[in-house]
Amino acid sequence: MDSSLLEQINKENIPQHVAIIMDGNGRWAKLNGKERTFGHKNAIKAVRQSIETCRDLGIKYLTLYAFSTENWNRPKLEVNFLMTLLSATIKSEIKELHKSNLKLNVIGDLSQLPSKAKKDLDYAIDLTKDNHGAVLTLALSYGSKEELLRAIKAIALQHKEGKIEIDEINEELVHQNLYTYDLPMVDLLIRTSGETRISNFLLWQIAYAELYFTEVLWPDFSTEEFYKAIISYQNRERRFGKTSEQLTN
Repeated sequence: MDSSLLEQINKENIPQHVAIIMDGNGRWAKLNGKERTFGHKNAIKAVRQSIETCRDLGIKYLTLYAFSTENWNRPKLEVNFLMTLLSATIKSEIKELHKSNLKLNVIGDLSQLPSKAKKDLDYAIDLTKDNHGAVLTLALSYGSKEELLRAIKAIALQHKEGKIEIDEINEELVHQNLYTYDLPMVDLLIRTSGETRISNFLLWQIAYAELYFTEVLWPDFSTEEFYKAIISYQNRERRFGKTSEQLTN
């Protein structure tokens, strides 16, 4: 590990919530002369290192884009493999995550998940529900447009039932009706593999997030690469619509 990178990190300016679009598994496998599934298997190491890095730096919330609503359109064999891998990974990792006081959270349309995957997730969520360490959120069968539509319908129903007035609809009410109602807004969004798209991920929650794109493919995303993202984040001025002079004053 390059200790010089760690020395560059300001422990007083750590993002509270980091979200990651884990991209590049298939391309990584192809570069290694393997099937796409080989890339998905080797992605687990990067997930584990990211969780450990968050713990070491004091990052409270980590959200990983694990499977999008659009991913259901991939070849059936690959989808089935990913669901099987999800169950196997949860079962193999959850005891260690629980031991480290981590709380597991899942967002998305979970009704579409296979029953076994859903059962394993429910067990893991229940096991860790009272933990007070970092919060790991897996976005599964998740799409931000679907999430926003779901919130809009829920708010419309509340108005129809006379529970709220139009003037009571504000940002906080929208936030309360999102999957991420109990999470803070994202401070830093990372995407691997060189792609520079958001891909329908946390569109509301990243309104003022800093975006970091790296050419590194997800299975190669190491602790050092995470440090580089944090250093880039810390070298930016987060103005939230204000001027630099206002922040200085």
